[in-house]
Amino acid sequence: MFETFRTFETTLAGRPLVIETGMMAQLASGSCMVRYGETSVLCTVTASAKPREGVDFFPMSVDYEEKMYSVGKIPGSFQRRESRPSEKAILTSRVIDRPIRPLFPKDMRNDVTVVCTVMSVDPDCQPETTAMIGASTAIAISDIPWDGPISGVVVGLVDGQFVINPTAEQEKKSEMHVTVASTADLVAMIEAGANEIDNDTMFDAIMLGHEANQQIVAFINDIVKEIGKEKFAFVSNDPDPAMFEAIKEFAIEDVRAALDTDDKRIRDERLIPVYDKVHAQFDEQYADQIEKIDECLYKLQKYVVRRWLLDDGKRVDGRGINEMRPLDAKVDLLPRTHGSGMFTRGQTQVLTTVTLGGSKDAQLLDGLDDEREKRYMHHYNFPSYSVGETKPSRGPGRREIGHGALAERALLPVLPSIEEFPYTMRLVSEVLSSNGSTSQASICGSTLALMAAGVPIKAPVAGISCGLISEGDRFMTMVDIQGLEDFFGDMDFKVGGTKKGITAIQMDLKVHGLTPAIIREALDKTYTARCHILDEVMLKAIPEVRPELSKYAPKMLSTKIDTDKIGGVIGKGGKVIQQIQADCNCTVNVEEDGTVTILSTDLNDANRALQIIETIAKDPEIGAIYKGKVTRLMTFGAFVEIAPGKEGLVHVSKLDLNRVERVEDAVAVGDTIAVMVTEIDEQGRINLSRKDAIIKIEGLNPEDYASAPAPRREGGFRRDGGRGPRRDHN
Repeated sequence: MFETFRTFETTLAGRPLVIETGMMAQLASGSCMVRYGETSVLCTVTASAKPREGVDFFPMSVDYEEKMYSVGKIPGSFQRRESRPSEKAILTSRVIDRPIRPLFPKDMRNDVTVVCTVMSVDPDCQPETTAMIGASTAIAISDIPWDGPISGVVVGLVDGQFVINPTAEQEKKSEMHVTVASTADLVAMIEAGANEIDNDTMFDAIMLGHEANQQIVAFINDIVKEIGKEKFAFVSNDPDPAMFEAIKEFAIEDVRAALDTDDKRIRDERLIPVYDKVHAQFDEQYADQIEKIDECLYKLQKYVVRRWLLDDGKRVDGRGINEMRPLDAKVDLLPRTHGSGMFTRGQTQVLTTVTLGGSKDAQLLDGLDDEREKRYMHHYNFPSYSVGETKPSRGPGRREIGHGALAERALLPVLPSIEEFPYTMRLVSEVLSSNGSTSQASICGSTLALMAAGVPIKAPVAGISCGLISEGDRFMTMVDIQGLEDFFGDMDFKVGGTKKGITAIQMDLKVHGLTPAIIREALDKTYTARCHILDEVMLKAIPEVRPELSKYAPKMLSTKIDTDKIGGVIGKGGKVIQQIQADCNCTVNVEEDGTVTILSTDLNDANRALQIIETIAKDPEIGAIYKGKVTRLMTFGAFVEIAPGKEGLVHVSKLDLNRVERVEDAVAVGDTIAVMVTEIDEQGRINLSRKDAIIKIEGLNPEDYASAPAPRREGGFRRDGGRGPRRDHN
């Protein structure tokens, strides 16, 4: 029988927060409708009755589903229905996943699915944090074992003041967007984008978000006290302690010897005979638990690495706690790309390329907010060969999308505005080899590639990660963590930024949360490290942004025309703009506000197209010279089209430097000639002069060619406007 409908109310950042239970989705293990302002998100969680067999991880999935009806839109896809989740939806799913996952029992193998369905959106009340609060509530009141709840808020910085959950208008002016999730005591997750914010300001913002979360955590706990279900018992997947101790005693020295190297390949090779030796010793003894032997060996490696760090201050590869791996930076490895840069940190290596395009190359967005397109994209690829494995490529997964978005966010604050640099930019980071911190290497590689491409970024950005090993009240942080320290450690605190301040943070945890002291230390260590990377490595590879774009990059010119002239530039059925693109070997984009951009690999072609467009959209200027096509011959002169739909007359007396008896002796239909605008009468008719154009182009003395009659010329002017005998007509 369905539960009784209940409503719980509080306020968050001055707006009503209402959680309703007992009405919807009652067959789920836990469900609630969260209403924040007029934003409504249905959040559900369901667990399988039995553990999944054959997995060595906790099988949880989080899906944040954007429904276009929530903002009164019909989806723009061909089928007019929601299909695969948008990039923003995937990123939101990851943001919700990260703080809730560590609070589940690590030895549980029951499938858990969290679904947050956005059903109504108030632009001033973010559905993302609403969904996080709803997911936390649904799990907390369910019968699924969990050590929550958590809460999440966004902290902005508007006009120098911190704002919790800024409105849509405040977001436009905010210098930061910091999502902070917390348990009752600890900071569980940080996801930040910022405009070069200093460490002190960022730390204060995180602590303010943490404080705001405490109210909501207490609110959810009160709900749990009233309607929370009893948690079910589950079958632990942990190996038998006696089994682990036996394998530990037998193999610990072999494991230590195998791990003690800075080369991942050597380490992997050394571990193969250790695994074989342990299986030979224990397979018969634990015949019904053979699959647990590998798990014991994994736990033994974790034990060795953590004891080295906490007890001996020793890192696997012999580095000091705050020492980075060998670093290297290179640019211009790929001659035909518009820009390329490769960053290497130990055995982690990422190659990033830049491709520049016009406004039509921007990514079109079909989401719940007002953003309609992106002119800057960063894509991250992680092929299997980068970790020495064999696996077919099947497109980017959630991890790849998340890492690409982190690097994108890190560079966004330093990119030039569209007015300064009206290009669309696509960056692609190819992970060539991976031993930890590839997302941060892609930030460094992106900076190198942008500078090499001649994109006028405001400041170079570097990325670095900080790890954590904790045990009770003891903790140790270390910079530039490699793969093993990530696998067996408790934190991956990634920070991207300039020397001035932070531009992006992403924090992954395997523990319940962080204390203020750990956060402060991580911020300080990553600042010192990224300044070293910038000064000693990246800026030595390329000290400043290239003054010019690559010769293979499209050259861009732009102009602004009156909106009522757009139709003339485009023409009926696009005929005019297509003709301009064909004649000038370029791409022309016309925006609704009258902004026209022209792209061509040849600047001369771009300039020709620009002149044509400005001639169509604006009245020709007296004294200006144009190249036009002869369209008609009359006894009194020749008509020349200087732009589509704009034609002028060259009188026979103005066809040549010397006197012309017959028009056809000087020009023919189809000739391209240089002409000067000499007059525009009251009716808008244009008078042109080929004679004056030649005098100006060749720097001749006009007085030498006043109006004295001269013998008839045997030749004429070439189609390109120069002098010489004509050979193209009788």
